[in-house]
Amino acid sequence: MTRHLAHVAKCSRILVAAALALTVSPSAGFGQAGPTGSSIITKVATSSAQFLKLGVGARAISLGGSFVATASDLSALYWNPAGLSSLTGSAVQLSYTQYLADVNYSYFAFGTSIGSYGAIGFSLIMLDSGNMAVRTINSPTGTGEEFKVQDFSAQLSYGKALTDRFSVGASAKFIRQSIWHSAATALAFDTGILFTTPYERLRFGASISNFGPNMSITGRDVLFSEDPDPTNQGNVEIVTAAFDTGSFPLPLLFRFGLSWDAVLLADHTITFQSDAAHPNDNSEYVNLGAEYDFRDLIALRVGYRNLFEEDGEQGLTFGGGLNLRLDRSLSAKFDYAYADFGRLEQTHWFTVGLTF
Repeated sequence: MTRHLAHVAKCSRILVAAALALTVSPSAGFGQAGPTGSSIITKVATSSAQFLKLGVGARAISLGGSFVATASDLSALYWNPAGLSSLTGSAVQLSYTQYLADVNYSYFAFGTSIGSYGAIGFSLIMLDSGNMAVRTINSPTGTGEEFKVQDFSAQLSYGKALTDRFSVGASAKFIRQSIWHSAATALAFDTGILFTTPYERLRFGASISNFGPNMSITGRDVLFSEDPDPTNQGNVEIVTAAFDTGSFPLPLLFRFGLSWDAVLLADHTITFQSDAAHPNDNSEYVNLGAEYDFRDLIALRVGYRNLFEEDGEQGLTFGGGLNLRLDRSLSAKFDYAYADFGRLEQTHWFTVGLTF
């Protein structure tokens, strides 16, 4: 046991050192100075698959997205797959929000314990714009055709508690983005850890999400016919060509955070949480959250998202939850979250979960 704890402590020191290195290292920066140091070139909004950054689960959203050190329900498959290790039976979770611009955003997850071998889970994220009119320069009011944008991610996750204090997890995900007749796909990976410190009320978590190759869109919409040399006669007049759409990296994100049970009584629990995030396509930011729980029955939550992010519109979040014991082996959980987006107004998140 002593050897395990020593190994856990060593791993934690390594992860903290890596987090600090990523935060201050010039090679991990988001911009570079021009020749005179007077201009900045940033990587803001240069990654693909932006839907992977939206978050899942009303509980996590109401806590401002500060969930990497908590990760105690099936939304852990998104925030930190190490949280899957706490699952003792089986569970299912459904989440839905009508995102900005009336975009439908849904999440489904299933997980089950496999005893001493840990736990496995499967999740789906789907974003659908709904039908939109095809407009061209010649037909600005619409051609009569319709198209839609659809984003999709299917993820398989595994989590295991190596000791009573230290858990690890990993996920593999298939990502697909499509618009009309064209699409881009990629395979990516997540990994994470959870560590309960010797001070029992304090927990540490860290995760790396969306590690994978660049994405490039292909399909018939990028194809066209071209005469390579219209000034000469007798050559090949029609050549099938394609627009070079380029390739863009996935939204790689490193998170590390703390969760502290400030009040831990028989009927009342108050927990404070914070996450620091380092994305590859924006400035660093911090998420904050607080949760009050009464008898594991009713919960009230408040948070703040993307604090210190440059030019961000996200901010205040709040919500609540209700846990119902239906019988000895079946319980239901209902969660709601409100998230403010400043000038872009707000979103409402709904989640239903069953454990059995």
